[in-house]
Order: sequence, then structure tokens, then C-alpha cells
Amino acid sequence: MSNLLEIINPEANALKARVAVFDFDGTISIIRAGWIDVMIPMMVEPLLALNTGESEEDLTKIVYGFVGQLTGRQTIYQMMEFADQIKKRGGTPKDPLEYKHQYLDLLMVKITDRRENLRSGKANREDWMVPGVRRLLESLKQRGLTMYLASGTDQVYMREEADLLDVSKYFDGVYGALDDYKSFSKKILIERIIRDSEFAGEQFIGFGDGYVEIENVKEVGGVALGIASDEPDCLEVDQVKRERLIGVGADWIVPNFNGFEELTSAFFPGE
Repeated sequence: MSNLLEIINPEANALKARVAVFDFDGTISIIRAGWIDVMIPMMVEPLLALNTGESEEDLTKIVYGFVGQLTGRQTIYQMMEFADQIKKRGGTPKDPLEYKHQYLDLLMVKITDRRENLRSGKANREDWMVPGVRRLLESLKQRGLTMYLASGTDQVYMREEADLLDVSKYFDGVYGALDDYKSFSKKILIERIIRDSEFAGEQFIGFGDGYVEIENVKEVGGVALGIASDEPDCLEVDQVKRERLIGVGADWIVPNFNGFEELTSAFFPGE
């Protein structure tokens, strides 16, 4: 193991890879870094107001647990679990979609300056990306891989932010969450690509910081790189993320993509 690449499965390689599926937030973009510090208090406060006798610390731990477990899935799933937690404690929750829009409004307050500075050119795009990721995207594109961007973030925002970072050009398809959450998931996307193309599951390589994209790619027989970044610096491995990603089958773990040569050697040994 080096400082940048931890090999979990020494047998894994991407020599058969023809399709790459990337998550967006925390894998390519860090525009939304700090989102969890918006979501957690938004959930803990109403739960605390139910006066169940649980402390703020206890509730925070519970919320962190399910939010972390559902990271990578569409945001609505975290809100559905939040509504269930309110119901379990005798409260009457709002519609999860209402909670999702409340969260997105709060998050937008936090990240509006970041987006505007990128739009105006005041901010350097690379400062809001996981280090080294552009070089990897360019390399995989040059290799001729078909590439998809699939995010649990709402599609309208994710596409805007992908454009702000000038990464949309690398992808053959850019997909995000919809209010009609049942019509899109990373699993649905992967199954659709297999169904509608000549690609087989073993020809997939997945990149993500949430368990969903790793799990979905592994389920069809592909290989996967887990990005366990300590956002926003993305210099050290976040141990909680690492354990979660290994738990669903990540073949490799990195905190960022700075070890490009090492990654390339792991993916394409012998070349």
C-alpha cells in the first residue's frame, strides 16, 4: 500500500473495461463539500423537538449513521428515512420530497458563492475538484472508454456544476436524480447500458465515494475504485468511508487521483 493507492483485491484489473461510470459529488466535484453539515442539523432539530428523551448527541449519531449508509443514492432516500425516524418517535412527518427541497434550499445558501465564483471565472475549476481527477478522465477518454456520469444529486444542479467544472465533455451521458425518484438510479442506468449496448458487466469500471455505485458495478461483475476522501482537502483517507466502500467490494481505495501512474498500473498491468 502506498500513500495514495490501497489495493484491496490484488487480482483486480481493468483490462477488459470499456465503460466507466463515475459518481459526481465527492468523486469529481467538491463544490458541495460540507453538505453533511447542512443535512444533519436539519434532521436532528425536528427529532430533538419530539422530546423522546434522546440527547442531541444520540440523535446526531443516529442521523449520521443512516445518512452515511445512504450516501450515493438519491437524496430522497435520506429524506424518506428521516420521515420514518420522525414517525417511529410518534411525530407526523412531512412528505420526503418537501424535506428534500428544504435541504436543497439550505445547501444552495452554502454553495451559491462557490458556484458564482466558478461561473464568473474568479475561482479556479481545479480548486473545486478532487485532485488529479481531470487527468484520469482525459486518460480514460483517450483509451476509448464510453463514460457515464451518474449522481444522486438532482440532475438540473449536477449538470450545471459539471458544466461549471468543464467535465461534461468527457461523458457520453450525464444523469442525476429526478423528483420522480423511481425513474432513475445508478442500478437502472447500468442495467440499461448493458441491455441497450454490446457491453457486458465485466467490462464496467466504477468510481465513487458512496457505496451505491461501487455495489452496483460489482454486482454485474465489474471492478471499482472507492474514493475515500476527507473532504474538502481530499488528501487523507476517511476511515469511515474506506470501511464502507471495502464492505461493498471496492477493489482499490484512494483519497484522490494524484497517484496517476500507480492507478494506471493497477488498472492496466503489463502495459
